[in-house]
Amino acid sequence: MKRRLSIGSAVLLLAAVVAVVVWDGPGDARGGGVPTTVRGVIGSEKLAFFRDPRVVERFAAHGLSVEVDTAGSRQIATSVDLGGYAFAFPSSSPAAQKIQRDRGTTAGYTPFQSPLAVASFEPVVRLLEAAGAVRRGAGDYRVLDVAAVLELAGTRWDQLPGNTAYPVRKNILVTTTNPAESNSAAMYLAAAAFVANGDAAVTAPEQEARVLPLVAGLFRDQGYTQNSTEGPFEDYLAAGMGKAPLALVYESQYLDRVLRGDGSIRPDMRLLYLAPTVYSKHTLVPLDDRGDEVGRVLSTDAELGRLAAAFGFRTTDPAHFAGVVGDKAPVDLVDVVEPPSFEVLERLLDAVGAPS
Repeated sequence: MKRRLSIGSAVLLLAAVVAVVVWDGPGDARGGGVPTTVRGVIGSEKLAFFRDPRVVERFAAHGLSVEVDTAGSRQIATSVDLGGYAFAFPSSSPAAQKIQRDRGTTAGYTPFQSPLAVASFEPVVRLLEAAGAVRRGAGDYRVLDVAAVLELAGTRWDQLPGNTAYPVRKNILVTTTNPAESNSAAMYLAAAAFVANGDAAVTAPEQEARVLPLVAGLFRDQGYTQNSTEGPFEDYLAAGMGKAPLALVYESQYLDRVLRGDGSIRPDMRLLYLAPTVYSKHTLVPLDDRGDEVGRVLSTDAELGRLAAAFGFRTTDPAHFAGVVGDKAPVDLVDVVEPPSFEVLERLLDAVGAPS
């Protein structure tokens, strides 16, 4: 009797263990499994995307629960302890390449990207058109010429001929973030250095020395700069052209507000594309198999691609962006340059940030 009871108890116990394993195992959440938690560190401009309930639901359909912390791309590549993360997702390819080299891997995914742009206002745009700094691009959009910005360095707005729309006594500068902390300012430095180097990538120390006097003032003459691209963009939206007549942004930030239709983009606001511009290539570097799965899903799931486009990002499938944005932005940008290597960009950033 005791023997039969023991065998029966063992069978029940084994069944219970199997049930627990089946319930707690990772897998497709639609099949009843609990999603696998995956932690990553990302650039702050992607936080709204990862927190969107539709994105969370889509990851869960793949059996994933993605948790993220934020940091600057330069910080992710140099000072963030990546030991507790399954993936790193900076906003620039140089930062991603640095992480890959440090980790001894070539694995990476670039599910979406966004070009640099400048948020401005129609009266300011007309002034810069008259000064030859703004012109029409290849499509029905306007571009801000980086070479003209360098030539206007040290010129005040009230020194522009015939300026009655914005006669203020401050230098003509694009408001950026702190280049030592923020990827957008670092990419703007990359574009300016390319132009200052005779429309060629900076690759050697002697070229760095030649371009630095030409580009350093674009940042040093601003005074205080914020650490996140959200800062100057929010100033642009709230304070108007009195504080930020030209604000460096990601195209995705501006388009996100346009697509929301919440009235934050007013009729006199304009988006200018830099010429040349630099794409901020959001590159996910997997640090383990779970991170690799996140990168794969982001790169292949069509619904996540459409959701990324809804936040203004350009995805690997141009149809996602075109289908969501329509005629609100050009589908193709042709005047695009690549940033220098991580090491060259680091030296330029250090030099720009050093006391003059």
